[in-house]
Amino acid sequence: MTRRSSELNARANGVAPLSAGDLVVLCDFVYARTGMKFGETKRYYIDRRVAERMARRRIDAFADYYALLRVDAREVEKLINSFTVNETYFYREEHQLACLSRSILPEIILGKRPGDKIRIWSAPCSSGEEPYSIAIWLLENWALVDSYHVEIVGSDIDTDIIAEALAASYGPRAVMRLPPALVQRYFTPIENGRVRLIDDLRESVTFTPVNITDPASVARAGLFDVIFCRNLLIYFDEPGRARCMTSLFESLVPGGYMCLGHSESMSRISARFLTRRFPEAIVYQRPGEP
Repeated sequence: MTRRSSELNARANGVAPLSAGDLVVLCDFVYARTGMKFGETKRYYIDRRVAERMARRRIDAFADYYALLRVDAREVEKLINSFTVNETYFYREEHQLACLSRSILPEIILGKRPGDKIRIWSAPCSSGEEPYSIAIWLLENWALVDSYHVEIVGSDIDTDIIAEALAASYGPRAVMRLPPALVQRYFTPIENGRVRLIDDLRESVTFTPVNITDPASVARAGLFDVIFCRNLLIYFDEPGRARCMTSLFESLVPGGYMCLGHSESMSRISARFLTRRFPEAIVYQRPGEP
């Protein structure tokens, strides 16, 4: 989209587009709080979202809106929510789910006894498709799922999207990769072609807001045996990726596993992880005995 299109989008909300200086100030503000790197190349994306927030708060000048951001944590949350990208669907990158049940979990349980807890974290979880996919996959594909206390946690910086995850209502596109038999087994039709996850599955996942770039926020989530952090690092610059992986490394138990997106690699981010090449997928492991 062109700069002209961006200006039209902003003015449609009764708000002038950001000046070059204002854009830098806002992008630095968002970066400091989320690690997400934006700039002139994403101006169309930024102008529209800032204009929408300013119109909602009935503010005409960016200087006044920025002053509000400095004192209103709720408005910061709303702005950040508008900046996040929540593109996902059930059984996305299915080969990693296969790796979880066929290779990762069999190694994990070597250090556990039946009944022990296994914690799996989906970060970011978006509207819930990934953590719910993990739950469905394990029920369908891991024979020992009932022998251990599997705790699945989904987290996201976007509090609005967490509310959607809790509601667990999805359109046809979200379930397009699921076999029809699984849709029938784990969802109930509601309206306009949408379906809702059954209560037992909804209750099997815990959701909580976490800012991956904030070590204190990450630490509050606790320790995990497996972390799925897929297709998030592409929004960070190199220092941001390094900070993120430092926090997530500390969130893994010794011997725990990290799954990244198919276009992401740990090689230029952190040397602390071991690269594990399983038949189904490449994953990364924190060294040490669990």
